[in-house]
Amino acid sequence: MNMLGRSGRFLSETVGELKKTSWPTAAEFRRAVAVVLAGSLFLGIFVSVVDFSLFQAMGLMMDLVR
Repeated sequence: MNMLGRSGRFLSETVGELKKTSWPTAAEFRRAVAVVLAGSLFLGIFVSVVDFSLFQAMGLMMDLVR
């Protein structure tokens, strides 16, 4: 089978599989996006606080060594 035939078969099988998929409703999608954004915001704030705290702790240790 040539490259064009295999590509066409792959595309038609992909479309067939996508038709079997259960897609979320608009409300479920919005809720999932909100959860991901809230989680990302929380994780970003947490990492920032930990990074700042460790930076300050290292600064205090360096001042003690001098």
